[in-house]
Amino acid sequence: MCDGVHRQTAPCLIRFPMKIQILSESFRAHIFFCKLFFVMAQTILIIFLSVLFVSVVSLVGIMFLLLHDRALKKVLLYFVSFSTGALLGSVFLHFLPEIAEHAPHFPDAMFIVLLGILGSFVIEKFIHWRHCHDLDCTANIHPAGMLVLVGDAAHNILDGILIATSYLVSIPLGISTTIAVLFHEIPQEIGDFVVLLHSGFSKGRALFFNFLSALTALVGAVIVLLLSTHVENIEQVLLPLAAGNFLYIAGVDLIPELHKENHPRKAFIQLLSMVAGIALMYVLAMGDVH
Repeated sequence: MCDGVHRQTAPCLIRFPMKIQILSESFRAHIFFCKLFFVMAQTILIIFLSVLFVSVVSLVGIMFLLLHDRALKKVLLYFVSFSTGALLGSVFLHFLPEIAEHAPHFPDAMFIVLLGILGSFVIEKFIHWRHCHDLDCTANIHPAGMLVLVGDAAHNILDGILIATSYLVSIPLGISTTIAVLFHEIPQEIGDFVVLLHSGFSKGRALFFNFLSALTALVGAVIVLLLSTHVENIEQVLLPLAAGNFLYIAGVDLIPELHKENHPRKAFIQLLSMVAGIALMYVLAMGDVH
């Protein structure tokens, strides 16, 4: 009788540990996906906060212009110098090492960097994506201020793409990109604000439309996030394009601005500011050693 009972209960005793194992594996999978969702949600939140931070700080610079025109004019060129160093530091200390580590074929990635440079040239040449980094921007003003806003909006969308792409690779890379974009955006947004004033906008209207234009960076971030859910390893294409864009801005757009300053003391301060931008990117890179 005992043997009969044993034969009936034995299969249940065997199946019971198996059920526990299945439940345990299911629980571990649930925990894994919860952690993955939390990390993704955290990254998305950081992306949007970074983009908003860049937009708001740029407008703070404009408001400072309204109060302290002379003081801002003195420091604006040094912002451009720091931005140049930060952009170059981002490319050579962050972007290219990441590309070299993760790109399946490095020469192809470098070709995409070249495409990023050419693409930036096309945008600036044919779509009137203009940059202005000083307060004397009246020489080549287009009579339609809205055209300036359209070009600025396109540029801000690209900034959002750059920031979001970098954060998808790593948080430290995203931080370095945000800093580089920020110090480039401050003088550019101030310059565009001056252009709008000379195009006939009132100060309040120019500030309002400039803020709306700055918010289009969120569109760029959303584009990258949507692409990342449908295109596998999209950052392997976007990151080299971003590197090419940064190289173009630093080499074609900013450095020629710096060469306009001929005073030895100011030129030396420019150099120190550029070195400071590179040094900041170096410090951030040391914190991102794999």
